[in-house]
Amino acid sequence: MNNPRLERPLLALLAGWALCAVVSIWLRPLWPVDETRYASVAWEMWLRGDFLVPYVNGEPYSHKPPLLFWLIHLGWGLFGVNDWWPRLVGPLSAFAAVPLLLRLARLLWPQPTPASDAARGFSVWVLFGTLLFASFITLTMFDLQLMLCVMAGMIGVLTLAGGRRCAGILWLGAGIGVGVLAKGPVVLLHVLPAAVAAPWWAPQLKGRFSRWYLDLILGVLLGAAIALAWALPAAHFGGEAYARAIFWGQTAGRVAESFAHRAPLWYYLPLLPMLLFPWIVFPGFWIGLRELRKEHSTRFLAAWLLLTLIGFSLVSGKQAKYLVPMLPAFALLAGYALARARVAARGWEMLPPALGFLAVPAFLAYARTRPAAMPLPEWWVANIPLWPIIALAMVALSLLFVSGKKTAIQVRALAFAMLAAFFVAGAGLVPAFVPYSDPGPAARKLAALQDAKVPLAHLGKYHAQYNFVGRLRTPIEILDPPQVKAWVQAHPDGQVVTVAQKRHDAATGAGPEYQAPFRGAWVQVWRGAALLVARPELR
Repeated sequence: MNNPRLERPLLALLAGWALCAVVSIWLRPLWPVDETRYASVAWEMWLRGDFLVPYVNGEPYSHKPPLLFWLIHLGWGLFGVNDWWPRLVGPLSAFAAVPLLLRLARLLWPQPTPASDAARGFSVWVLFGTLLFASFITLTMFDLQLMLCVMAGMIGVLTLAGGRRCAGILWLGAGIGVGVLAKGPVVLLHVLPAAVAAPWWAPQLKGRFSRWYLDLILGVLLGAAIALAWALPAAHFGGEAYARAIFWGQTAGRVAESFAHRAPLWYYLPLLPMLLFPWIVFPGFWIGLRELRKEHSTRFLAAWLLLTLIGFSLVSGKQAKYLVPMLPAFALLAGYALARARVAARGWEMLPPALGFLAVPAFLAYARTRPAAMPLPEWWVANIPLWPIIALAMVALSLLFVSGKKTAIQVRALAFAMLAAFFVAGAGLVPAFVPYSDPGPAARKLAALQDAKVPLAHLGKYHAQYNFVGRLRTPIEILDPPQVKAWVQAHPDGQVVTVAQKRHDAATGAGPEYQAPFRGAWVQVWRGAALLVARPELR
C-alpha cells in the first residue's frame, strides 16, 4: 500500500467526515445536557475573563479540567463568540489523531515491509470506520482530546523502549500532563498499565528495567508538573471547596469509590461487538488475527487493549465513552491483522457486517409501524421519514457487491459505509428529533426576560443548558421546592422555570407564560404567583 497520507480514497474519507461535521452544525443544536453544559462553562469563563477556574451558572465547576474550554476560547479569540466553533473542536481532534496514529505505526513497525506499509494505511481506515469513534467525531466532548493525550503518552512509551530517553520522557510527560488537563488523572489508567507491563512486550529492555521504571517515574513527574501548573493557582483562586474537589474528588475520592461495582465486571464485554463494529464481525479481521505471530508490536497493542479494558472493568462507574482512548490500539491491531491476512477473500465475508448495518433500518422500519411498542418517544418514532430507512438499507446491501474483492477494497467499503450511515442518520433521523431536544427556543425566552431585568430561577436540578445557547449574562438561581415560596415573595416580578411531564392545560386555571416540549417533557416558565396557585404543594 502506498503512503496513506497520499491515498486519494483516504483523503476522500477524511473530507467526507469534515463535510459531515460541517453539515451537523446546520442540522442539529448542541445536545443537552452535556454539550450545552460544556459550552456554558466556556461561555461563563469567557464572560468573567477568568480562564483559570471553570464556572457554571455562577459556581466553580470542578467536574472537568479546563482543556476543552481553553480550546473553545482559542476559537472564540480568533473568530469571536459563535455557535459553530465549539462544534468543530471534536472533528479537529479526530483529524489530529491521524498523524499520531501514523507515528505510532512507524514506531511499532519501523522496517518498511508490505505488511507494515499496509498496516499503517489500514489503521486509519479502521479508526474512522469504527462505530464508537465515529459516534464522537461531531460531539463536543472531552474524550477525543483525552485520546490524543493517551496516544502522545504511548508514543513516549515506545520511544523510550526504542532507546531515546529524553524524547520518550518528554512525550510521556506531555501526554500525561495534558491528559490530566483534558479529563483528569484517568489518563494514567490508560497509559501506565501497558508501560508497566514492558517486560512482557519489550524483551530488548532485559537487564535495564530499573532504568525503565525510573524513566516512567520521571515521565509521570513531568506530567504532574504540567498539571499542577494549572491546578495549584486554580485551587488558590477557586477557593477551598474547589481545591478540595479538584485534588480529592478527581483522585482519591474517585479511587475510593472505584471498587463499588455499581455495574458488573463484565459490563463492557457484551458492548464490544457494537462499539467495535463493523470490524469485530468482519471475518477478514479474525483471519488476519490468527496470522499474527507473537511479535513485540502485537504484544504491546494487546497489553494496551486488555489492561485498559480490565482496569475500566474494575472501576465502578462504566460508560462506553470511557473506552474511546483505547480505540487507536484496536485500530493498529486490526490494521496489522488485516494487512497480514493471507487467506483469499471469500464471497460471504461481507455478509456479517452487511447484516449489522441492515439491523438499523430494520429496527426503524419496525418502530415506524409500531411506535407505541418501542422504548423510544412515540412522537419521534412517528415522525421518522421513510427515505433514511431505505437509504440505510441500500448502504448495507451495497457492501455485498465487494464480497470476494481484495482486503483493501473491503476495508475501504466498510469505512465509507460507516460514513454514509452517519450522513443518512444525520440528515434523515436527527432533524425529526431536533424540535424536541433544542434548548434554543426556551433559552431565547429566558434571554429576553433577563434583558428586561426579570429575576429568574429554576425549580430543581439545572444543567446550565440555556446559559450559552441564550447567551445569558447572569446565573439562574436554583431552587428546591421548599425555597420557592420565599423566593417568590422576595422577587414578586420574578419568573420560575419548571419541567413537567405533561403540557399544562390552560383550562385548569393559572398557566405558564411559556411552555414547549423538551426532551420528552415540557419546559415551562411561570410567574411566581401563578406557580404557587397552580402547585399548592409549593406554598
